[in-house]
Amino acid sequence: MLEADFWQDKNRSQNIIKEKKLFEDLINSYKNSVEQLSDLDDLHHLAVEEKNEAVQSEIIQNIKDLGKSAKKNEIKCFLSNEADSLDCYIEIHAGAGGTESQDWADMLRRMYLKWSDNKNFKSSLISEHKGEEAGIKSSTIKIEGDYVFGWLKKESGIHRLVRISPFDSGARRHTSFASIWVYPVVDENINIEILDKDLRIDTYRSSGAGGQHVNTTDSAVRITHIPSKIVVQCQNERSQHKNKETCMNMLKARLYDYEIKKKEQENQNTEASKSEIGWGHQIRSYVLQPYRLVKDNRTNYESTSPDKVLDGDIDEFLEQSLYQLK
Repeated sequence: MLEADFWQDKNRSQNIIKEKKLFEDLINSYKNSVEQLSDLDDLHHLAVEEKNEAVQSEIIQNIKDLGKSAKKNEIKCFLSNEADSLDCYIEIHAGAGGTESQDWADMLRRMYLKWSDNKNFKSSLISEHKGEEAGIKSSTIKIEGDYVFGWLKKESGIHRLVRISPFDSGARRHTSFASIWVYPVVDENINIEILDKDLRIDTYRSSGAGGQHVNTTDSAVRITHIPSKIVVQCQNERSQHKNKETCMNMLKARLYDYEIKKKEQENQNTEASKSEIGWGHQIRSYVLQPYRLVKDNRTNYESTSPDKVLDGDIDEFLEQSLYQLK
């Protein structure tokens, strides 16, 4: 930061400042925790000497609160990989099963958007393909905030839902699947070479809301990267040029995500999201009937409050996944 040209590259300087703030917060929080623990220890000795049970009970609660604070700092220490500080895209695809799976995909999208709102992060819809009756066939959303990719990077995979179907007149129990793929939004400092000859660019009419202009022009854009077979699409902008720009940014992000996983030899999430969206591949199960339970099959962490989880209360699941990276 003391370099003469530090502020000339805005993106680089912002990333360095963000990283500096993370380390400063961790150090300051550690120092405060040590001081508080020392103060509580002194107070505890006095309370024992005076046989003051009320103060002793208060000290126990303060120690519990201190433990929660230390846990939050411990989690932050796992967000130190190169891409963890970046924003992210979340791709959601419904599995086989028609309306059931499409409604489940929409529920998952709502869950991540609720989580984003709870964190005061910014979210935006990049593309959407609605189901014929309800829900979505596929969707891509973008979430922007501090260390978003670091938090969500282990969410990639197959998510399974078991419930009494609201679309079944016989009120039978159904199992639905949807896939999630999370990858980072790359910044301008990351150089990803994309050759024009490797691209196939298609335009089509947007199927979403947007008024007369969107529905009468081929504003939506789909780009296929032929060597990797990666396909990205965007339809949220009225301008074809802006949709193409967003698609190129998404393609860079997908290619960067591929290289990151290849370098770190952590291809499990990538392979899971390419595999069949069905039995035997799920990373997490959400059971609403005959009992109520959400279970992560990788960490074995469970929650008996699926309504809260589907309302975006997924921090415990995310934290347990980060602990597995140790």
